Amino acid sequence: MAFQESMSTARLHLIGGEKGGVGKSLVARLLAQYFIDKGFPFRGFDTDKSHGALLRFYADYASPVIVDRYESLDKVAEAAAESHERVLVDLAAQTHSFLVQWIEDSGLLDCAGEIGVTLTYWHVMDAGRDSVDLLRKLLDQFGNRLKLVLVLNEVRGDQFEILNASGERARAEALGASVLTIRKLQDTTLQKIDQASASFWSATHAADGTVTGLGLLERQRVKLWLHRIYQQLDALPV
Repeated sequence: MAFQESMSTARLHLIGGEKGGVGKSLVARLLAQYFIDKGFPFRGFDTDKSHGALLRFYADYASPVIVDRYESLDKVAEAAAESHERVLVDLAAQTHSFLVQWIEDSGLLDCAGEIGVTLTYWHVMDAGRDSVDLLRKLLDQFGNRLKLVLVLNEVRGDQFEILNASGERARAEALGASVLTIRKLQDTTLQKIDQASASFWSATHAADGTVTGLGLLERQRVKLWLHRIYQQLDALPV
């Protein structure tokens, strides 16, 4: 049975994709900045023990969590249920199997309505076959029981022929999945932002690029990039 949600339902957002290097942390940072800019209260949890992006870029909103312990994941779900806020979890690579086991063993998808939580899984994809294979497994396991957003990250490759030819995108959308496309942004621009450990707000608003070293037109391109992503997010159940 697919999720049902009400206006009072808290929203638990899991940013995954299992494979390393597809841009999960970038998506987590984008969602964090979106929530801040829209004035949506939220809590962030970072599962990366060594390179946590939420802890680095949005430290005021994030806490560490150990993903390979049921009690830690329980606390994340309980935080959503008790606060009625958005909860954002940046999942490190190679955590998917344990997460799925926790979801199934806890019956989370069956009891989510009872505890007042809607769970959304953001499957971040590059243009490679591994991302498609992981999507296939995800759909085989959960079908339409899991609210799913496919994130096509063009920063990691802008040709998704393998995905489209596989039929898995069409299958996911038929099961109710949404699609978010992150357009390409110049590598040097992202590198400057990352090197400065700057939020996207700082990257676009710091006078004369004093924080990140971005030039006037670079800052303008980042603003347009964010605006286009925000337009898509406005249409999604975030």
